[in-house]
Amino acid sequence: MWRGSGAPAVDEIKARRRQQEWVLRKARREKQLVSKRLLRELQRDGEEMEIREPLVTQEEVSQLYQRIQRGSEDRVTALRSLCQFLHHTEAQKMFVSLENSIHVLIGLFTSNLASVQLEAARCLLKLSHASDPSISLVCLPATPYLLTYLSGQSAKFTCGSGSQLDSTFDPPVGSGFGIWDANGCGVRLVSALHRDGVNCECLVSQGLVHQAVRLLIVLGNAIDSSTTTDGVELLIYPVARCLGNLTASCESVLSRDRLLDCQVLQALRSIIDKFLQSHPSLTRECLWLLNNLTAADDQLCSAIFSLDLVPMVLQLMLFSGGINTLVLILLGNIVEKGPAHCDKLQQHKELFPALCSTLRAADAEVVRLSLEVLNLIFSHCVQAIAEFVNQNGIPALEAIHYNNNEEIRVRANFLMDRYFTDKAV
Repeated sequence: MWRGSGAPAVDEIKARRRQQEWVLRKARREKQLVSKRLLRELQRDGEEMEIREPLVTQEEVSQLYQRIQRGSEDRVTALRSLCQFLHHTEAQKMFVSLENSIHVLIGLFTSNLASVQLEAARCLLKLSHASDPSISLVCLPATPYLLTYLSGQSAKFTCGSGSQLDSTFDPPVGSGFGIWDANGCGVRLVSALHRDGVNCECLVSQGLVHQAVRLLIVLGNAIDSSTTTDGVELLIYPVARCLGNLTASCESVLSRDRLLDCQVLQALRSIIDKFLQSHPSLTRECLWLLNNLTAADDQLCSAIFSLDLVPMVLQLMLFSGGINTLVLILLGNIVEKGPAHCDKLQQHKELFPALCSTLRAADAEVVRLSLEVLNLIFSHCVQAIAEFVNQNGIPALEAIHYNNNEEIRVRANFLMDRYFTDKAV
């Protein structure tokens, strides 16, 4: 390739192009979104905004709420009318005073109608922009759902979710969420994902990933020392979610940012122990991150044993709601690493009773994953076969003969024929 004396280097051209694209994205985003902070600054600078509060009654707000709850054909119309009402403080107070009003709006995020999702997000956005801190704080439970939809199909809904997060985590003074201002990396990481579409190189170069990892470790230590404040789980949600997604898509990049630090595993254990009963969805986020960390890293799989995390992991197999599924995937990551890991795992007496319980689960995916884990263990560790028999595992396998899922029956028959031909009842 020809290189003129005055020609810029390839890296320089790429850097310039990335900078130009970033400027364009920023300009487009600023054009589309109204900044809460900007409005406040304008007001402080003396630009008074005269808003004439219309006469809105509690009955009108309640009727709109009922129409939204009933799922009638005019739900979108009701949401749009509610959004107009929520421009005004009194209407905001009326709405949040209604029972489960915020949870109903959050529930609409799962609607199969994009228009319903979008209007529900707009209503939450209005509430998060409230000047009254007691109103804006009620939007905090929406955080994990908004994070999910940052990568959704609808560009408008994604944009609204990002704006909602930005507004929610502009905490009022004295709200107890000052940790966001002190560290900032949780919402900065979320904003970066929203803005750049999971540009891993950019996140690493800016130090955001490393900051998020360190924050997760700090939070784990704070939980261990009982120095956390109420609402800290709302900070852990976005950090764990973003790191989990990044490790799933950009493993080679993240490995250079020391994400594979064993301290992260200790932090995840502390978080799971603390919030398993009160916030099981947070346990799923932690397990999602843990799965992606161990998927291709033998060292971290070894750390599961050295840090004595196996007993906790096996206890989680008793929980449904997706938790046992994620645990089985984690066990699969470990046992596929070979005989040494399988031997260590089968020495835990709780392993096979836990797997026998998941073999009897109603969820077909849980049963399928259980059979896969057993096959990997048996193929790598012969002594595990005898231990499984001693733990009364054969009846659990034989019971699958009556399962109505043909694929699962075939898998169970394969295990019986391959490892237990002389043990069938």
